Amino acid sequence: MMSLMVHLKSVGHLRGKGDRIAKVTFRGLSFYSRVAENCEEVAPFNETFRWPIASRLDGNEMLEVQVYNYSKVFSNRLVGTFCMVLQKVAEEGHLELTDTLIDDNNTSIKTNVTLEIRYQPMDGTVGVWSDGEFLDVPDDRDGMFSFETDSLLSGQSHGSGTSPGRSLQGSIPTFRKAGRGVFSAMKLGKIKSSRDDHKRGDEPAILDMEDLDRKAMRLAGALDPDTISLASVTAVTTNVSNKRSKPDIKMEPSSGRPVDYQISITVIEARQLIGLNMDPVVCVEIGDDKKYTSMKESTNCPYYNEYFVFDFHVPPDVMFDKIIKLSVIHSKNLLRSGTLVGTFKMDVGTVYSQPEHQFYHKWAILSDPDDITAGCKGYIKCDIAVVGKGDNIKTPHKANETDEDDIEGNLLLPEGIPAERQWARFYVKIYRAEGLPKMNTSIMANVKKAFIGENRDLVDPYVQVQFAGQKGKTSVQKSSYEPIWNEQIVFTELFPPLCKRMKVQIRDSDKVNDVAIGTHFIDLRKISNEGDKGFLPTLGPAWVNMYGSTRQYTLMDEHQDLNEGLGEGVSFRARLLVSIAVEILDTTSPEIICSSDVQMDSVSNISESATGKIEEFFLFGSFLEATMIDRKIGDKMISFEITIGNYGNQIDGVSKPSSTRRKKKDAENEEEESELIQNSSEDEADEDKDLVSVSSTPLMKPVITDRNYFHLPYFEKKPCVYIKSWWQDQRRRLYNSNMMDKIADKLEEGVNDVQEIIKTEKAFPERRLRGVLEELSIGCSRFVTLANKDVNHAGRTKLDRERLKSCMREMDSMAQQAKQIRTQVKKNTVRDKLKLVQNFLLKLRFLADEPQHSIPDVFIWMMSNSKRIAYARIPSKDILYSIVDEETGKDCGKVKAVFLKLPGKKGFGPAGWTVQAKLELYLWLGLNKQRKDFLNGLPNGFEEIRSAKTSCGLPSIPPVSLVYNMKQVFQLRAHMYQARSLFAADSSGLSDPFARVFFSTHSQVTEVLSETLCPTWDQLLVFDDVELFGEASELRDDPPIIVVEIFDQDTVGKAEFIGRTFAKPTIKMCDEHYGPPRFPPQLEYYQIYRGNCTAGELLAAFELLQIGQGGRADLPVLEGPTDSERGPILPVPLGIRPVLSRYRIEVLFWGLRDLKRINLAQVDRPRVDIECAGRGVQSALIQNYKKNPNFSTLVKWFEVDLPENELLHPPLNIRVVDCRAFGRYILVGSHAVSCLRRFIYSAPDKTSNHWATAAKLMNGYLVLTNGGSRPCSSPSISSRTFSRPAGDISVSMDGDGSVRKMDTVVKLDAMSDAVVKVDMTEEEGDKEKSKKKKKKKKGGVEEEEETDESVLDWWSKYFASIETLKETLRAQEAAQAEAEEREDLEIAAETADVKPDDLILKGPKTKEKSKEKKSSKDKKKGHAADASENRPVKAKVDELMVYNKELESEYGNFEDWLHTFNLYRGKAGDDDEHALDDDRIVGRFKGSLCMYKLPLSEEITREAGFDPNMGMFQSIPHNDPINVLVRVYVVRATDLHPADINGKADPYVVIKLGKSEVKDKENYISKQLNPVFGKSFDIEATFPMESMLTVSVYDWDLVGTDDLIGETKIDLENRFYSKFRATCGISSNYSVHGYNVWRDPMKPSQILAKLCKDGKIDGPHYGPGGKVKVANRIFTGQTEIEDENGLKKQTEEHLALAVLNHWEEIPRVGCKLVPEHVETRPLLNPDKPGIEQGRIEMWVDMFPMDMPAPGPAIEISPRKPKSFELRVVIWNTDDVILEDDAFMTGEKMSDIYVRGWLKGQQEDKQDTDVHYHSLTGEGNFNWRFVFPFDYLMAEEKIVISKKESMFSWDETEYKIPPRLTLQVWDADHFSADDFLGAIELDLNRFPRGAKTAKQCSLDMIRNEHELPTISIFKQKRVKGWWPFVARDENDEMELTGKVEAELHLVTAEEAEKSPVGLGRNEPDPLEKPNRPDTSLMWFLGPLKSIRYFIWHNYRWLILKVLGLVLLLLLLGLFLYSIPGYLVKKMLGA
Repeated sequence: MMSLMVHLKSVGHLRGKGDRIAKVTFRGLSFYSRVAENCEEVAPFNETFRWPIASRLDGNEMLEVQVYNYSKVFSNRLVGTFCMVLQKVAEEGHLELTDTLIDDNNTSIKTNVTLEIRYQPMDGTVGVWSDGEFLDVPDDRDGMFSFETDSLLSGQSHGSGTSPGRSLQGSIPTFRKAGRGVFSAMKLGKIKSSRDDHKRGDEPAILDMEDLDRKAMRLAGALDPDTISLASVTAVTTNVSNKRSKPDIKMEPSSGRPVDYQISITVIEARQLIGLNMDPVVCVEIGDDKKYTSMKESTNCPYYNEYFVFDFHVPPDVMFDKIIKLSVIHSKNLLRSGTLVGTFKMDVGTVYSQPEHQFYHKWAILSDPDDITAGCKGYIKCDIAVVGKGDNIKTPHKANETDEDDIEGNLLLPEGIPAERQWARFYVKIYRAEGLPKMNTSIMANVKKAFIGENRDLVDPYVQVQFAGQKGKTSVQKSSYEPIWNEQIVFTELFPPLCKRMKVQIRDSDKVNDVAIGTHFIDLRKISNEGDKGFLPTLGPAWVNMYGSTRQYTLMDEHQDLNEGLGEGVSFRARLLVSIAVEILDTTSPEIICSSDVQMDSVSNISESATGKIEEFFLFGSFLEATMIDRKIGDKMISFEITIGNYGNQIDGVSKPSSTRRKKKDAENEEEESELIQNSSEDEADEDKDLVSVSSTPLMKPVITDRNYFHLPYFEKKPCVYIKSWWQDQRRRLYNSNMMDKIADKLEEGVNDVQEIIKTEKAFPERRLRGVLEELSIGCSRFVTLANKDVNHAGRTKLDRERLKSCMREMDSMAQQAKQIRTQVKKNTVRDKLKLVQNFLLKLRFLADEPQHSIPDVFIWMMSNSKRIAYARIPSKDILYSIVDEETGKDCGKVKAVFLKLPGKKGFGPAGWTVQAKLELYLWLGLNKQRKDFLNGLPNGFEEIRSAKTSCGLPSIPPVSLVYNMKQVFQLRAHMYQARSLFAADSSGLSDPFARVFFSTHSQVTEVLSETLCPTWDQLLVFDDVELFGEASELRDDPPIIVVEIFDQDTVGKAEFIGRTFAKPTIKMCDEHYGPPRFPPQLEYYQIYRGNCTAGELLAAFELLQIGQGGRADLPVLEGPTDSERGPILPVPLGIRPVLSRYRIEVLFWGLRDLKRINLAQVDRPRVDIECAGRGVQSALIQNYKKNPNFSTLVKWFEVDLPENELLHPPLNIRVVDCRAFGRYILVGSHAVSCLRRFIYSAPDKTSNHWATAAKLMNGYLVLTNGGSRPCSSPSISSRTFSRPAGDISVSMDGDGSVRKMDTVVKLDAMSDAVVKVDMTEEEGDKEKSKKKKKKKKGGVEEEEETDESVLDWWSKYFASIETLKETLRAQEAAQAEAEEREDLEIAAETADVKPDDLILKGPKTKEKSKEKKSSKDKKKGHAADASENRPVKAKVDELMVYNKELESEYGNFEDWLHTFNLYRGKAGDDDEHALDDDRIVGRFKGSLCMYKLPLSEEITREAGFDPNMGMFQSIPHNDPINVLVRVYVVRATDLHPADINGKADPYVVIKLGKSEVKDKENYISKQLNPVFGKSFDIEATFPMESMLTVSVYDWDLVGTDDLIGETKIDLENRFYSKFRATCGISSNYSVHGYNVWRDPMKPSQILAKLCKDGKIDGPHYGPGGKVKVANRIFTGQTEIEDENGLKKQTEEHLALAVLNHWEEIPRVGCKLVPEHVETRPLLNPDKPGIEQGRIEMWVDMFPMDMPAPGPAIEISPRKPKSFELRVVIWNTDDVILEDDAFMTGEKMSDIYVRGWLKGQQEDKQDTDVHYHSLTGEGNFNWRFVFPFDYLMAEEKIVISKKESMFSWDETEYKIPPRLTLQVWDADHFSADDFLGAIELDLNRFPRGAKTAKQCSLDMIRNEHELPTISIFKQKRVKGWWPFVARDENDEMELTGKVEAELHLVTAEEAEKSPVGLGRNEPDPLEKPNRPDTSLMWFLGPLKSIRYFIWHNYRWLILKVLGLVLLLLLLGLFLYSIPGYLVKKMLGA
């Protein structure tokens, strides 16, 4: 890395006192020092500044230092300036000086400055820095760890050997191993030495790994070898060069091609829907497809459990942008569409990016798009899965789901998104667009043009934005290609949105149909950051560039898709100025608009400068070579055009904005289209010395290279192009992006290296990984320092600032993490840490992608006949120049090999793989003012030719062409050794391959080898007199690349393309010695690509030898052709071809299976030919394939010479031919075994313990666990075995169920006799049979009683096992977490110097927490105690093993000795993944291979019973036909793909084996996608003829044929013969009766005896006290068994079974025997390859017919549901809210009645009578509901059978959770009744009722999870008070009443014995409720009513009124009568 460093020490002789600051400038980049405060005479700055520089320091460059008086308020005042020319520095590299400053008037002043300058060039041609200098300078990040890494961002490496200044205290030089990675995909530039290599004579550049290690250790002295990282030693430097960049290997664009997707959605149920008494339907909508569930009546929590499948065939981008919308609609029917309750939206991409591509059992929150102020409208529980081709989805095990639904904890949201999402407004502002193409696609335009002659072919653009399923459009601007809109589109959506991309499209409005002009996607994840320091989505205002089809305007554009955003755009279309802002809404504010529809507003214009200052950019390109031009276009003249934006485009490009219009960038002069410059001769310099762009090369006629390709004869004259363009200067964005990309490239290269080291099993991958992490942390820290200098502030947007902050935070934390991980990288953690590093890589790539564009991409088009033929697109950031090296684009100023490809859809498939042309292209893009360096990166040795008219001395004008006067001549030798695993290109399933090698303008071909996929050409191709232009020394570092294409020769037509690879040659200059270490070169593997897929590997070596003065005579001699028969073909010379040794390959021929017809004829007499490296062997002929497809001779062998290096072993070919009459042979099919390593036999090592037949101790230790989910006791063997005295190690197995789940880990010494002690459980019957105790546990949960033996059946066992499986999975997760913690501890321990031996070695994924158990019993009991505290103790049930995958995947396909090789025939499919080779399979060969070096040690052959005919395949059973009884048990199927229109299927099982087929058609299960079959089928078969079992699930149809849903195939033969004993699973306990009866006709003791005999093991010896000894292991167990009558007998079976269950612990022959199990197999349908159509749970037992017959099949038929009757007595209600006003008095009252039903049986709802006129909310009923139902105890579901509709053929069975709904209503006479409240009780777990009405409250519902719950199935009878609830307007729960009810559950039998009546009827009537008399009807007894209502309520009023009336009456009478009395008195009468 070149750099200039200035150490500013101090400034002296200053005047006055004050603050000083200094500014140091070099190459236009200034640094300020810190402020030196309050200094008088001297300002001690003491600071170092560093400029990384890309080009060499020129002797006349200047350095300037300015010193200022610093002021906080006023501007700084200049004290003086110091300037110096850096000539001396450039020569010597180091300078210290003190010199005076000069002031403004150029007069010297007293003030002086002291500084030290250093210059570090690339190659150490300048003086050397001494030890340790500058290492203490904190800024200098890469001086520090240089011995470990090449500086990450420099883009070049530092050469091998010790480069000056690169040694750390001089102790450890840097070695760079010129690595020979065997598998690297891209071996470019593995140049074996570097620039300064030839200056150092013969010091070897390659050291052997071991030497390196030793050398490093020696150098490091006492350091531990692990602490010195040798990363840079093993670094395989992909590119030493600094003048060339890597070409891209993959050719085909993969994005636009359609793929199959299947989206399956299960809508399970909905809860808490808002609304009263609704009839909800769920609508599932994806894109335009809609599907509906059935309607559920009057419920707020409907249960559906309906499954929907959507199939798509679209490109991935289109798929992932589709929106999944779930909506709930209330009361939809045929006539009305219903009202929307709420919706939920999410895009498919979000689901696909979930783990396993699915959400399982998650709750979606519904919200109402029309009312955003409302809250949650309810929840839908669903499963959503998106399956692409080849994805297989692991469904979590669907057993009885008892886990209580915690809605809040399982929301349907991706990780990290808050549950409460808020509404937000997304403002998308569209300002204006530029550079639109001129086009008017309507036919009318053409007509108009014809008549009126006007040619205004302009567009009428508008912008359309799509987001989250909504669209918004701007207005249309008529006839404009610089439209200005200034409008904004506002979306209202929940935030954070679950839709990732926003689609912005410019469209052309047209009367017929609108077409897209260009499309741009905005990824919201890139313009926001969700962290705590994050920011809301924001963008711009910034220009976005749009790309699409070419700008040739035809009526029908063939590349229209490209404009829609599908596939890679091939031309610039337009740029659009947009900005995005998001505002979170406060939904409580009153003035908010409720609806979420899209709105449109106008916005104010923004200024020109808002997007940045417009700068003039200069793009220069030089074409050094144009070869491999496709022959179709080879006969026409060809030119190349380069465009950037519209500049340079020949059709409507802007050639040059006139100076007046400079401000507007894309100024097209529409009227006088400015003269387009085609050719360089017409160039002229403008008045203002401006230059005219030359955007295309002169036309030239191609010259033929060979049959397929042409090239352009550029030779020494290389044409150039240059374009000036004007863009907003936003380089900073690209610079940051470039820095991150470079870090990522370096990281990716490092990761590939580490993977390769691991793959090829080289030493010390961990060291390389440490180096990679080191590089990463340095790179990241360097980014933080560089990105910090914010350059120009013009046009910086909020996103720029926020992105910079977040990138710096991310990079900083990445640097820290990398450092931390680096310390944790150990040999055994390399793989895990590598995964973390790969996550870093993804993150870096994500960060580097800049969402705000600036300069558009550069397109290179090849033009022929003025047609555009092929193109390449180069991102402008890759070629952008910066003075800071890290910021420069990776291809800027470098020669890049560019392959041109066909545009658009033409590039799909085979057409896209052929190269249209290969260019060697040099590109440079930068500001015009930085232009002086633009030629620096070109290979030296050229003269510039400027165009004729401008040669009058304008050095600034770029050249039109370059003429090279330096030319070197070379000879290229291509050593083509062999290729392997090639693509099958012929219908025979083979190819006739030959290779064509291209180098520069030469090409040569190898010979054609017929009918092979693994050709060994062993051919040397010599290219003489290859001329390369440029300096010799540069060519040495930067040779052009070699392209090797492999073809398949066809007799007719042209050869077919197979694949392509690239290589770089090793170069020898004429002054170098041809000898080690670089020569002769070694063979390497090169990955061959076909499109984006790999198509094999090529093993070759390439060397380029310079021809000097002496001509070819000086070159190393070539031996002439030695093989006479091969003619003049040169073989690969001896030093290069691999060293061979003699191997013997033994082949086991077992048989052929499933051979298909060839040319319509049956295969009758097949034979197998085996060939490897030219030698081979043939099997015996099968005389009659139909009668017996097995071979009569089992073992044959042949000897062959193979390379010593296992990685270079050639493949072994297996071919099957059919021998027809008259000596004809026809090829049936072939198979190439590409990797022989798994068949290499290594003699078992006597010193270690052989657990498996030959367990190699890999990586120092080996952990053998069975891969199963059930932790069997897995012996973990450590190579550092714990030394203990030989003796007994006893393993005791504890019998308790919960305990048995923990792992026993047996640590064994090598030679010890060990006792394995196994305590078996006592039989359950024996355990507390009579005692049924209830234990009271914490939380007052009452425990179940011991399960009664008679109740248990096979299903109890099955469900218990599924529970165990789930627990195991949970425990596994816990164990993983624990393993991670443990790793941290290990690391801590390591630093504290603890030997790893003290820690038990343990693979990170051992299934359970396998700790070393000193006293395993106590530990286990401890574990069990922990386990049992959290869950109820399960009843003790024997369990089986439930595998949630196929048994094959658990036991390595049962290929323990018998392997299956698929035979292929026919052309390979060209689908992306080659996944579909299945249809090419024409049969299978069964057999095996064993290879070993000769001679073999004699020990083996001397063993007793060694049969020399069988070779290594001793003790293999005979392969004569054998009769077998096959018993297939099918338990159930899950998630079947619907086959009928109604989204269901009627499945039944079909079983085929050979010719016999069993159809179970009459027992189809109606309308079920999760059918429980519970059936067993017996079939008799003869192996080997009938060995492939097919289990299919068909869909029954009333009319027409039945459709296949899916099928699974099982190879029974491999299972039957496997040593894992897969014939009949071994159960965990032995019993002779009951549900767990022993199934195998052989008892455990017989099986054990047979195993011991077959394995030649001593034993079994049964001893007293329940012990058995097998081969020096002792097991203990029970010795008694109980028969069905309860009598006990002595037996050895338990002991034998204990050994069988631990068979893997037996030395030498032990392996895990297959336990009693149920396997889950995916069902596949041939029509929908690769996509799972459901799964089936089943198992297979096989019994040989020559053995005693097995017992009857186990009964597994589905449990019949049990009939129950639920009697609910409603006694009273209380506190019911009063709804009505009384008729006469207006008083509040209610006419209460209660309704109830069981979920799923709404039609059977029952009502009480009405309690009229309740004034207090109290109601008395004494009313009984009776609900009969069928119930499955095990699954906790009610089973309902009913017809779906009147048209249904038969009843459908539904399973529904048992839930009782009670509702309280207010009866109305004339209007609908009013719903008041409801409660739903889950009968399995509901809160206990309150004792009194007072204690009954809302909390019983709110805190349901915390309260103790009860189950009616256990309690049988419950009475209490429960609350009724409803939701008010604000969606809050409110208490609307209380009910006193009694629930009584009786079985159907009990119900018959004691029947009860409904309501208050007989039998067992309830008495009449004692209701107050108010509850009468007023019109029946008016008087009574008056009495009650008026008197009752108003009696005091009435009495008062009466009293008052009497008083008034008295008063009246008094007044009336007083005059009379007075008169009487007076008169005395």
